[in-house]
Amino acid sequence: MTYHTVYTQSVRQPEVFWRDAANMLAWHTPPATILTKDTNGVDRWFADGKLNTCYLALDQHVQAGHGDDVAVIYDSPVTQTKATFTYAQLMQQVSQFAGALKSQGITKGDRVLIYMPMIPQAVIAMLAVARLGAIHSVVFGGFAAKELAQRIDDAAPKVIVTASCGIEGKKVLPYKPIVDDAIAQSLQKPQCCIVYQRAQCQATLDNAIDKDWQLLTDNSESADCVPVMATDPLYILYTSGTTGKPKGVVRDNGGHAVALNYSMQAIYDIHPGDVFWAASDVGWVVGHSYIVYGPLIRGATTVLYEGKPVGTPDAGAFWRMVEEYQIAVMFAAPTAFRAIRKEDPDAQQLAQYDISSLRTIFMAGERLDPPTYHWTVDKTGKPVVDHWWQTETGWPICANPVGLEAMPAKPGSSTVPTPGFNVQVLDPQGAVLPRGQQGAIVLKLPLPPGCLPTIWGDHSRFEDGYLSEFPGYYSSGDGGYIDEDGYVFIMGRTDDVINVAGHRLSTGEIEEVLASHTAVAECCVIGIHDALKGQVPFGMVLLKDGTQVDEEMLQQELVALVRQQIGAIACLKRIMVVPRLPKTRSGKILRKLLRQIACDAPLAIPSTIDDPGSVEEIAALMASQGAVTAKATG
Repeated sequence: MTYHTVYTQSVRQPEVFWRDAANMLAWHTPPATILTKDTNGVDRWFADGKLNTCYLALDQHVQAGHGDDVAVIYDSPVTQTKATFTYAQLMQQVSQFAGALKSQGITKGDRVLIYMPMIPQAVIAMLAVARLGAIHSVVFGGFAAKELAQRIDDAAPKVIVTASCGIEGKKVLPYKPIVDDAIAQSLQKPQCCIVYQRAQCQATLDNAIDKDWQLLTDNSESADCVPVMATDPLYILYTSGTTGKPKGVVRDNGGHAVALNYSMQAIYDIHPGDVFWAASDVGWVVGHSYIVYGPLIRGATTVLYEGKPVGTPDAGAFWRMVEEYQIAVMFAAPTAFRAIRKEDPDAQQLAQYDISSLRTIFMAGERLDPPTYHWTVDKTGKPVVDHWWQTETGWPICANPVGLEAMPAKPGSSTVPTPGFNVQVLDPQGAVLPRGQQGAIVLKLPLPPGCLPTIWGDHSRFEDGYLSEFPGYYSSGDGGYIDEDGYVFIMGRTDDVINVAGHRLSTGEIEEVLASHTAVAECCVIGIHDALKGQVPFGMVLLKDGTQVDEEMLQQELVALVRQQIGAIACLKRIMVVPRLPKTRSGKILRKLLRQIACDAPLAIPSTIDDPGSVEEIAALMASQGAVTAKATG
């Protein structure tokens, strides 16, 4: 069937569509009821079904005779370590660690907080928690103690699982002191802290609650899978970049498994035995969905990479991985490819490797600008798929569904809505806008399986944050438009739209033009206060490595480029060349922080920031360019 046939059925007959998708899984008790509403009036999927997510990821494959197939490839250039785990080996280690958790009193519904680097034990811990029917909350390794304490207080975990250290480039970051500090700050106290000792840094286990991972596991009996209801939570994942009380996205077991299994086939075209690599971190939603659960439920081989796109050791790191492990599909954030392009603009490193195994490159996590898209396509010769989704949805809202029907790419577009997601564009009053007009991107209810049904411990926050703005719709917080062919263009967060003399302009549009200049590796545009026009855009650009330019001439060229492609209404007159931009560890530019600098507001610097030193540097540069004012810019 064609994409359009499948998509039409998914939005017109969702219960029929998702019943068929659910039948592809090995349920303990198959669901008879497909779609119902819970006590909060929220749509829920497969409410009377029973299953275990760890069973789907491991046991079913071993029982089917695929125990010798490779489940996980671990590659750590920062420690010069490589390892592989078959499905049988991984199941054995997971069931053993599940027994260790069980010995510490973990049962169905208990929370376990996991604070780990990108090592196999992080995956083992996640699957072990799922095996017991408990709920894991993975916190990105390296978060400061204050943020970790907030998550401990919100999730109230009975057990914390951590490692003695993480490694950031060449720097060893001890984790145990951070965890100890977080526990001291938190009101909720865990009963146990299990520590995996790494050779690079041994932790001192001196607290009464501390347990050594290896000793505890060696002295524990293995544990079997515990069936849970489809609507029981699998995990809580706190959204990054927030200040104040963290927001815990809840993911259920049943809808999550159905959606991920479907997406691995329909979107990524992954089959059992294929090697799939999501170059992310288990602390983010991409790591949950497409390092751990999606590939393993599908019976594929997943890659766990403890390294960077550049610097570990060079800009050829990704291509080395593809050749060495015969990776079929790669998934990373656009910022990773911008970093590679900046360091190796002519792709000389790529020329050293054979990437013929690679079928498709997927990008998500932020807007994929056309210059990065074209560079990646031109240099690799591979199809590049820009797809859009959120922590809240857990899997792609829009994509090029290459497993159903590969559609012609349109640079700047995340292609078409994924089956199950009824994507609409609304004006501020909630009216559906015609094709081609920009507005708020929303999802008509019901949301498909796999999306969040609530916020942990705060359902009113879920209602207020996602469902109240446009009744009957989920508000994504992103803006954009749908073109005449049904392609969706995400232009950025709705708060990244600026109002210039009454004209609404997307900063994403302006960034797209700036990034097309041959000297520009990366860029960012924010709105700053202007006494006459209300707001005007202010641009920041990073240059490609080795590029020598006259900055005044470059500014003139960029201003002319924007005027030519968008028009004089854009009013872009000031552009600043910067050595770096403040980003999260996952590579997203902190535009909100830049807006705070520009309006001289108190800075709320999130713990996810990758390089805190960049803030002072940018603030000084913006002040020197006259971009800082005492007026808020929205």
